[in-house]
This record gives sequence, C-alpha cells and structure tokens, in this order.
Amino acid sequence: MNSDISLPSDHGNRFYQGVAATFFANALQAVNFLGDRFLRKSHHSLSAIEDLYRHSMDSAFSVTEAFLVTGAPHASAYYPRDFAWFYPDVLDPETIMDAQDAVRRARLLDKSIRLLLEAVRADVVTTTIVPAGRGRYLGVNYFSQPSDTLLGILAGLQQMISADQRAPYYLATSQCAHAGRLLLAEYGGDLKRAILQLASELEPFDDDGTRYLLCDARGSRSAATDTRAERRRFVTNACVYTTFVWSVQLGIVDESELKQLLGRGLAQYKKDLLHLFGKDGYIRHSLDGPMGSPVSSVALDFVGVHRGFWDMTDAGERALFAATADLIIAEPRFRIPSTFHFLVSADNPRNKIIHKIAAPAYQGRSSWPTFNVEFADRMLDYDEVSGGDRYRACAQGILKDIRTATEVHGGYQELISEQGLKYRTWAYKGAVAHSWFPRFLSVWRRAYGTPLLQWND
Repeated sequence: MNSDISLPSDHGNRFYQGVAATFFANALQAVNFLGDRFLRKSHHSLSAIEDLYRHSMDSAFSVTEAFLVTGAPHASAYYPRDFAWFYPDVLDPETIMDAQDAVRRARLLDKSIRLLLEAVRADVVTTTIVPAGRGRYLGVNYFSQPSDTLLGILAGLQQMISADQRAPYYLATSQCAHAGRLLLAEYGGDLKRAILQLASELEPFDDDGTRYLLCDARGSRSAATDTRAERRRFVTNACVYTTFVWSVQLGIVDESELKQLLGRGLAQYKKDLLHLFGKDGYIRHSLDGPMGSPVSSVALDFVGVHRGFWDMTDAGERALFAATADLIIAEPRFRIPSTFHFLVSADNPRNKIIHKIAAPAYQGRSSWPTFNVEFADRMLDYDEVSGGDRYRACAQGILKDIRTATEVHGGYQELISEQGLKYRTWAYKGAVAHSWFPRFLSVWRRAYGTPLLQWND
C-alpha cells in the first residue's frame, strides 16, 4: 500500500443547510437505520481480545471507508464531536498494529478532518454532516445547536499535528503531522471566524446576583449526550471553554480577542463555571429543573474529554472532581450490578418520542464504555497530580470489566444495557464501536503500566 497520505483539497464539495437539507438528511438517516436494522450481519465468533481488536481495526480503518466511522447504525454520517469525545487516540502508536494500519488510520483521519474544515469554511457548523452523493453534504442539527462540533475538529487537528511526537515512529504518522500543519495554515482563518462567532453567542445568566456566561442559558445545546434536551448543562459549557483553550493553544485565536468578547479571561471564565455548577460541593449535571438529591443531580458525562476541561492543577478543582466521582462510585443505581460499568445517570432523563421508540435508555440508564474509559482516565489524572493512588484500583476495575464485556459480546460495544447485556432495541441490534477501541488500549496502558496488546511490525 502506498504510504503517501497527502490529499489535494477537494473544492468541488458542496454543503447545504436549511429545511430542505434537514428533510433529506432525516430521510437518508432513516434509510441508514432501517438498513442496519434488517441487513446487519451477525458478528463472527471471536473471543480473544487480540483477534477482536484486529477485526475491529480492519473494519474501522478499511481502505473502502470514505471517513472515520464508529460501526454504529448512524455511522454513515459524520459526527464532528467524535474526534474529541471518542477518537482521541486513533494515532497512538502503541495501538497501531503495523505500518499498513498506520497508513489507513492517517489517511482516514486526514480525509475526515479535511472535509469538516471545508464545512466550516462553508459556514456549516452542525452536529451532523450526512453525505448525499457526488461531493454533496447535508448539515443538520439533531435536537439542538452544537456546543462541541468545533471542539471535535480542533481535537482532530491536534491529533494530526502531534502524530510525529510519539514513539514508535511510523512514516504515515509523520506525513499526517505535516498534513495537519498545512490544514491549520489553510483553514485557520475559517476556524477563527467560527470560534469567535461561538464566543459571541454566549448568553448572560444571573445567579445570586452574579452574572455568568453560558452557551445554553435559553436553549439546549448538544454534546455527546445531546438528546437529554436540557439547558444549562455543565458538559456543554465545559466543551465551549475547552474549545477556546485549544484554539489559543493552536494559535488560531489570541486570548485577548476572546477576553474582549467574554469580558473576562479564560481562567476566570473557567473559575465561574466551577463556582456555578459546583456550588453544592459537587458538579451538578444541569441547572435546568428542580434540585434533587445529589446522586440525581450528577451524570457521568461530567468527566469531559481527553485533555479537556479538567486539568486538576487547582486543589478546589480536584475537590469538586473527587466529590462528584465519589457520588457516582458509591451510588448503586449508577452501576451495573457486580461490575465497574457506570451508567450515564441514576435516573432516566426526559426522552423525546423518537427515543421512546428507537433507543429508550440511550442517554440515561445505559453504560457507554467510552465514558467509562474517560472516567478512568480522569481518575488517573487526579492521582497523578495529587501524588496518590486514591482511584487507580477503580480505574483498573473499569477497564478490566470493559475488556470482559468486549470478549463476551464479541467486540467493543457502543452501549451496554442496564442489565450488562448487549444494548438491543428495535433500532440498535447491538452496535460495535470499532473506532473507539484504540482509546481503551491507551488508557489501559496508563492504568496498568503495561500494554494490553503488543504488536510486532
């Protein structure tokens, strides 16, 4: 296989938004779900973790794929946020099987991020981009405006640019790093425009005489669990803060420009969010709705994204993280019995009609293995900064149970049911999240000090 991953920018692509685009995107996605429901082939009977991983990587990064996909029934569309939430270690060299695997991954990441940057240039910053054939793409927001689309694009760029900074060395990852730097130079102005627009959309929110800035003060915004349809959520606002920080780190925006729009520096902006959502001593999932018991007011998605909101350098921040984590760990309703599989929430959230039919527990009483992996990683962040071993055993337990579930169910699951079984609803026959698998391996190495799988290239 040719290892050259450089691709010319395809300026023939066209992006569409609006009522008509949304209608056609919904129709295409309905066909995708129906096709998956009735045509998905049963997974072959592998059980060894190494065989499952090889099969997953061959599937996720196949040369026949047009872009990076999850393996889930909605995988025929781009979800920009996935590059922050679910794919942050696609190019981790310790998860790459061989040079050919590196080439496939680098090509797909480059193609995917290039297309998303073209969408930003076309002023299409949406939760979902649905291919409609022959270089035509439909931008559509499912349920709410995005809070983490730009975050995902920046995460993909970061991963590309830093691809040559980790051993072992692959030619394809070095080429990918060069391609990422070229993309940043070419599309940096478009990203800056979109990021400053996001900053200008923040809304004032008054609480106890103090004015804060939220991205969702009056209307819900999306994040990885967007269909909860709530306003004033911690995770959406943490995503926006992280977008601003990463844009400054990448040299896209100067912090002074953001400060002028926000009326405060980024450090104060973060401090405000911690004070607002953490005033009860733990991070409340959402300010929308009445106060409940502490365990009913928190959700697992507070862990955020890799190298995101939580940096644990401040003692008060660590205390808030620990208090929230301890609530989740101690509450039986957050856990699949006899496991370290944690559910998104202790109570079912509000559901829209489509979720009652197709995926009733998707955002609440189900376990997302990827959120559990990030929970484990934040625990390790806490221990590393605090210099202790408060959470290492729990982090290892999470990863061990995910490995067991992967072997039992025949692949890395997108979701696991409240009973610890494959997540099976009418629309989901049991999706396998192929391209989320490398992140699991990366965090396993960190938790245990040795890799779960080793490759001889």
